[in-house]
Amino acid sequence: MSIPTSPPRPRWPAWQTPVEIALVFAVFFLQGAWPVPDVNEPYYLGKAIHFWNPDWVGEDFFLDSADTHWVFNIIFGWVSLVLPPTAMAWSGRLVTWALLAWAWRRLSVAMLPRPWYAVLSAALFAGATDWFHMAGEWVIGGVEAKGFAYVLVLLGLEALVQGRWSRVWWWLGGASFFHVLVGGWSVVAAAVAWLGSAGDRPPLRSMVPALLGGGLLSLPGVIPAARLDWGAPPEHVAAAHEIYVFQRLSHHLDLGQFPAHYVVRFAAMVVAFGLLARMVRALEERPGEDQVDPNRQTPATPSTAAPGHRRLVGFVIGALAIALAGAAINVSAEWNRPWAAGLLRFYWYRLSDVAVPLGAALHGVALIHGLGTSRPRAARAALAAAVLLAALHVGQYAWRRPRPTPPRADQWVSYVSWKLACDWIVRSGEIPAQARFLTPRQSQSFKWYTGRSEVVTWKDIPQDAASIVQWWRRLREIHGTSRRDPGRPWRKSLVELGPARLKRLAQKYGAQYVLTEYQPKGRIKAKPMYHNRWYAVYRVQDLQ
Repeated sequence: MSIPTSPPRPRWPAWQTPVEIALVFAVFFLQGAWPVPDVNEPYYLGKAIHFWNPDWVGEDFFLDSADTHWVFNIIFGWVSLVLPPTAMAWSGRLVTWALLAWAWRRLSVAMLPRPWYAVLSAALFAGATDWFHMAGEWVIGGVEAKGFAYVLVLLGLEALVQGRWSRVWWWLGGASFFHVLVGGWSVVAAAVAWLGSAGDRPPLRSMVPALLGGGLLSLPGVIPAARLDWGAPPEHVAAAHEIYVFQRLSHHLDLGQFPAHYVVRFAAMVVAFGLLARMVRALEERPGEDQVDPNRQTPATPSTAAPGHRRLVGFVIGALAIALAGAAINVSAEWNRPWAAGLLRFYWYRLSDVAVPLGAALHGVALIHGLGTSRPRAARAALAAAVLLAALHVGQYAWRRPRPTPPRADQWVSYVSWKLACDWIVRSGEIPAQARFLTPRQSQSFKWYTGRSEVVTWKDIPQDAASIVQWWRRLREIHGTSRRDPGRPWRKSLVELGPARLKRLAQKYGAQYVLTEYQPKGRIKAKPMYHNRWYAVYRVQDLQ
């Protein structure tokens, strides 16, 4: 099969593009339409709301800490002035998924200019990121800055596949504008792809204006991140990095703490991608006669643009090289833990979690189409298998959605009782909006539901070094057990503190109320202001 390097521009009916985008959007909607709030939405949207309205949950330790996503807060946070948090979350999700669907179709058509394959590749990509990630990275989910950044990464990859290198740097600079790590690592991987495109790349000097422009565009994302350690004592900076990497976010950052089966399944995806890319390349290099389009009497559109898919392979290899560099840094933690923590906080495994499934999905559909002329029976079997896998993945979400499911932000609490307690705080009229609470360690949605401040929770880690150290100190003092008991580092409930110590800690951190598990025969004998089966609200001054 002979494949020209510059495929002709595809022609199809005007209705086809919006229909394909709508179908890709439906795939993304089914995957991401969890009840509000999703895991990270109270964190990022809470910051965005507070950015525009400091009186919303005023005087809160986490919300008043340094903001890193200025661009997201400025561009999207204003929506909170006209919509309540839940509606704000849904509007942001719908916009993000629509933009991702549009960008995905553009990338898919650049890779394989054939109708409907974008829908299949989108479903395969969604399933692969869901089931084969190693470090917990995702693209389709709740609304936050990285969702918008990945839209621009997809557009940058479209330009990369087309060989429009100047556009690549502009798009990826825009991704860094929204999220410095998503965009920054994508720039590194694209640079690897450029280096590997010898004989099919523009000279470096011709790209200097675009590189400078993309770099300048990224500054609003780079500067807030660069300022996080400014002014903090070196010992606090080192401690903050270790807390961030090895304690709070080890599931994203520390390869040594990833579940072994996560690493194995990701390795399997890497092997699958390698085989698919090799088979696509073999098809492209096989001699044969060009197909003829009977309607145009010209050579038909090829299965892929050969240099384009090789550039995409280079991008995936770049992402894997970044992950391997992270693994080497992880190994060095055995000898120099502070140095390793200072580097590992930059999410070295993030991009590979996305790039490998992306490359596998696009090469998978390219292989199916490429087999169509030389091995039609194999092509039909591969297409049937791909459609089945996509249908099973999308179908399980479609089957699950009508069933009532607690928001994923509330996965660590007894949702119905938790929500009833939070609703009572808002509606009772007994607790002022300026009140501050001691809350359970794993609560994620207290501020979201009540609009009241809380002293500290596990989820709400600040980003600047000084605040991270203070956050850890609060968390250990309020929720930690004795350091002599490493098997049980955290208390199961605030009730274990006892009324006297609970009262002292509340007074130390300016909390007037406590929301904790209800234990009528526990150590707290005071009468609660409110209780249900699982949770109770106490006034601190009543504790005894």
